[in-house]
Amino acid sequence: MEIVAFGVQADERPFLDKAFAGRHQVRSLDVFLNRDTAPIARGYEIVSSSVNADLGADVLQTLAAGGTKMIAQRSTGFNNIDLEAAADLGMSIGRVSFYSPHAVAEFAWALALAVNRRIVRATNRTRNFDFRLDGLMGRDLRGRTAGVVGTGKIGEAFTRIAHGFGMNLLGWDLAENPRCVELGMKYVPRERLFAQADLITLHVPLVADTRRIVDAVALAAMKDDAILVNSSRGGLVDTAALVETLKAGRLTGVGLDVYEEEAKFFFFDKSLDIVDDDTLARLMTFGNVLVTSHQAYFTEEAVGQIVEATVANVEDYLAHRTNENMLVTRGQLPTAER
Repeated sequence: MEIVAFGVQADERPFLDKAFAGRHQVRSLDVFLNRDTAPIARGYEIVSSSVNADLGADVLQTLAAGGTKMIAQRSTGFNNIDLEAAADLGMSIGRVSFYSPHAVAEFAWALALAVNRRIVRATNRTRNFDFRLDGLMGRDLRGRTAGVVGTGKIGEAFTRIAHGFGMNLLGWDLAENPRCVELGMKYVPRERLFAQADLITLHVPLVADTRRIVDAVALAAMKDDAILVNSSRGGLVDTAALVETLKAGRLTGVGLDVYEEEAKFFFFDKSLDIVDDDTLARLMTFGNVLVTSHQAYFTEEAVGQIVEATVANVEDYLAHRTNENMLVTRGQLPTAER
């Protein structure tokens, strides 16, 4: 069988080719799946999508009309998929429920350290042979407080690194992670975490209850010199409120690997275009803000695991099996989703 995969990065293609070799043919496309590109999938029973695909009801209807019956998304998040519409169309939807948590946690730390120690500003200067230290002073993290919002696998990995730095640990989640408690984490109400943490990192999924969890109220509660890192989903942060906070001269640094409206920009070369997103454009003007293009997951280990899980999802679909990655199985939502 031939499978069409959308949004395939150049470095990801060899992993897909190797994983599917001897099983199925893969047509890898660098375009992303949306209402404009969905007709490309006509005639393909199985489609693989990427994290920024638009899989709303209209796109799913186009895919189903073209013969698509199974979508294997190569990401953990699935807030971009209308699961009820997929169920009504009798489709199967799979995702990747797990991959290296260390990839994201380590990158979140890279962002935190970079903004704390002014690495981007420093390298921009030294490229111009400006070796002054003015404005480059950072802070020791040892003895300061890390606030981890979401203490699942990724949050736990971040916490272990924070423990290694000698930081005090605050956590917030629906359920406590005993392994984080063993490291000394104290679970507190979300409002207290925002108010007391020197470094706040987000590792929760984007659902109705977490959308814009960092809003104007949360930002107002944070310390003026706090650091905020988001390597999870852009919709967790009210970016307009964040811009107003930064304009007021608050927050030592912000590291963002995701953005609310990233689907229009991330993974594309927009260097010759006029950016019409005023919020993003303003955000990029702050010297204490570092924005990267949703690359926290992008390691050899994580991508390899993502592709392996995608292959397993495809094979299970073809064998009429289900697994923990399946969000919709031949039109049937899990009981919890009904």
